[in-house]
Amino acid sequence: MRGPSAHFLLVGRKLSGKSQQLQVLLEPSVASLGYRLWGVEYVAQGRSALLRVYIDHDNGITVDDCAKVSHQVSGVLDVEDPIASEYRLEVSSPGMDRPLFALDQFAQATGELVKLKLRMNYEGRRNFKGRLVGVENDDVVVQVDDHEYLFPLTDIEKANVVPSFE
Repeated sequence: MRGPSAHFLLVGRKLSGKSQQLQVLLEPSVASLGYRLWGVEYVAQGRSALLRVYIDHDNGITVDDCAKVSHQVSGVLDVEDPIASEYRLEVSSPGMDRPLFALDQFAQATGELVKLKLRMNYEGRRNFKGRLVGVENDDVVVQVDDHEYLFPLTDIEKANVVPSFE
């Protein structure tokens, strides 16, 4: 059974408008330090906001790596001033329950157990947990019990790999 079709008119799942802007702004600085910018989450929380920056490296990420990137990113944000409200900056590795932001990240996680939260209900629910089968065009294929669902990336609000010990 296939999931929602791509005809929904939604802003791209990859990132919200502010998250996309911040990703583009911060990626060169993070890369200049030798890290990959795995993803950016921007969450407005009343009069303040949370900016979570995920970094990755082939050798893993240490607390010192996060501090170095936090310092660099803070400097860029101070100069560019893309966030009007107060905000808290967090820099971390994607971790074992790594969030998935882009199609290539979903493709890398093929075979893993994943949790998805959709932007809109499908078959009466927004949350799905199943085996990531792969990626087809701009869609993510997930096996849940005996059903295979095809979710357009734009319909996915949040996705995470489920650690094997869960």
